[in-house]
Amino acid sequence: MAGPAVISDEPGPERTSAFGWAVFALSFGLLMSDHMARQVLNAAGPQIQAEWNLNNAELASLASVVALAVGLLTLPLSYLADRYGRVKSLVAMATLWSLATLAGAWVENYPQMLAARVLVGVGEAAYGSVGIAVVLAVFPVHLRATLSSSFLAGSVVGQILGVAVGAQVAAVYGWRAAFGVIGLFGLVLALIYPLVVRESRLGVPPKREALNWRELGRLLVGRPVLWLTYFAGGIQLFCTGTLAVFLPILLTRHYGMDLTQAGRTTALFLLVCAIGMVGCGMLVDRLSRRRPAITPRLSIGFSLSSTALFAGAFFSPPGPVQLALIAAALLVVAGITGVTGSMIANCTPRSIHSTSMAVLALAYNLLGLAPGPYVTGLLADRFELLDALKVLPIPCLLSALAMAFARRPYAAEMAIRK
Repeated sequence: MAGPAVISDEPGPERTSAFGWAVFALSFGLLMSDHMARQVLNAAGPQIQAEWNLNNAELASLASVVALAVGLLTLPLSYLADRYGRVKSLVAMATLWSLATLAGAWVENYPQMLAARVLVGVGEAAYGSVGIAVVLAVFPVHLRATLSSSFLAGSVVGQILGVAVGAQVAAVYGWRAAFGVIGLFGLVLALIYPLVVRESRLGVPPKREALNWRELGRLLVGRPVLWLTYFAGGIQLFCTGTLAVFLPILLTRHYGMDLTQAGRTTALFLLVCAIGMVGCGMLVDRLSRRRPAITPRLSIGFSLSSTALFAGAFFSPPGPVQLALIAAALLVVAGITGVTGSMIANCTPRSIHSTSMAVLALAYNLLGLAPGPYVTGLLADRFELLDALKVLPIPCLLSALAMAFARRPYAAEMAIRK
């Protein structure tokens, strides 16, 4: 096992500032816009499907191509942002996905909409990783867990608003108006962003020269603490990805709710998850400020709590107790995002934070958010949905195990940074 590497890095600002909070607010708003642009399709999907006589596969492909573009382009676009400037990259991305969403209001057929959705995915591909790197650059190190989790909570808020606003506008004015409203919201924020956020004030000048690829690989994945952290964060989000898809089905099938009620209840559960992300991040920063090496232990606590709560929920019959346990589990399960964002930021240089956060985002998607619904769906087809959901404690246990192995190397790195 390789020893800890010394990361030569500037610590960042010593205290918070009005500029920092303005950067956070605008970056959070754009992340909301990012996910609203994704979710408006789900809100308007039934109207589009009826108007163009699309089959289910064609409708689903309009969402899938966004995820495909994001998955393929996250790393290369994040690397380019580190080299050529994060602010201009963010503005270009937000402008592209907003214009592509606006274009969706004028397309006339399925191929044109498919092309517009591809462009939405290209624009959104690296926003999450570059956006969090910009936010972390203007705040003190001891707030990294809070900021990582709070920023990522914007994706959950965006999902909720995308469905709620999109459905409301589509119901009154039609689906084209829904695309137009959400596209305009992102475009306005994209125009304001560079007026407030300046590259020169981030304290992280772009690395114009290309890094040695072997050195870049070492900095990103070359130490056990890094890949253990990536794994822990990704595998635990298996649970959130699964529940985002299957909670509405659980509520309609086993609780007798209609689709509207199930959708609203699911939105409340997602809101609980977002609140938990922020709260857990704040707790991590508070407890680890004087003892940074304690961070993996807190993650283990979140994972083991999630294990117990999910086991209690899905080994219980449907009813109020089960719903309460699911809500309690969602309150802590995504607390891993603050932990992993903070640990990866502390273990990689600020100059490549966009790229390292892109690797973390890939882990979130490839290990958790993407396979979670698919694997659970396969099990639900073979058995019962409630039986399939009984697997959710397992990824939480694996996350706890990975963090147990990460404790010592992380403590060693934090000791060197002192």
